[in-house]
Amino acid sequence: MTDTLAIRIIHSPIKTCLKYTLLGLLVILLAYQLFLLANVILYRFINPSSTAFMRIKALNIADDVSPKILYNWSDYEQIDKDIKKAIIASEDSRFTQHFGVEWQAIIDAYYFNLKHENANKAKIRGGSTISQQLAKNLFLSQKRSYLRKAQELVITYMIEIIMPKQRIYELYLNTAQLGERTFGVTAASRVYFKQDVSKISSAQAATLAALLPNPILYSQHLKSSYMRNRINTIQARMPLVSIP
Repeated sequence: MTDTLAIRIIHSPIKTCLKYTLLGLLVILLAYQLFLLANVILYRFINPSSTAFMRIKALNIADDVSPKILYNWSDYEQIDKDIKKAIIASEDSRFTQHFGVEWQAIIDAYYFNLKHENANKAKIRGGSTISQQLAKNLFLSQKRSYLRKAQELVITYMIEIIMPKQRIYELYLNTAQLGERTFGVTAASRVYFKQDVSKISSAQAATLAALLPNPILYSQHLKSSYMRNRINTIQARMPLVSIP
């Protein structure tokens, strides 16, 4: 009886400690979600001066490079319609129809990547919508993990609930990476074509859209047959998509 009582006395503080530790972690997690929600609400009305991905990228660029990030904002109405169509045609043809997440695309991408991983192939397929990519660009890193993916989904639904589609797309067009140091279609139009974002051609718009799956790699091979085929395919799809 005495031994049992002693065990209970020892276990009681341990249980209490675990209880408050878990409660503390839950409070921290909830506070972080509220912080993200507050920022999503803020970005509904205010244009970001930078994104998490831009800041992480800037840290990895040599100190003697200036500016480290090429980023200029353009309002939605200032961006050429062909760019809007090209990027939706390339990245998310059902953008105006879904509520932020295409679950079947995520499942298909998971099994595709698992198959290629088992075969020791480096090819990776993404299942993210434009809204998911925006969530990742604004708040998260580019590292792949199930935890980051789960957080990305939570932020995506926050974005879809709080922002209209046009605002989501405006933010994406201005913050998507389109080169080693280039973010957004405004900076990309100047870097690649020496052209204002409101005046680029259909072919130029398709070229920018073709960079998005892997802008650092693809920007080095713009004249390859693979990229020409991608650009032509995107141009053919452009009349078929709707924009917000």
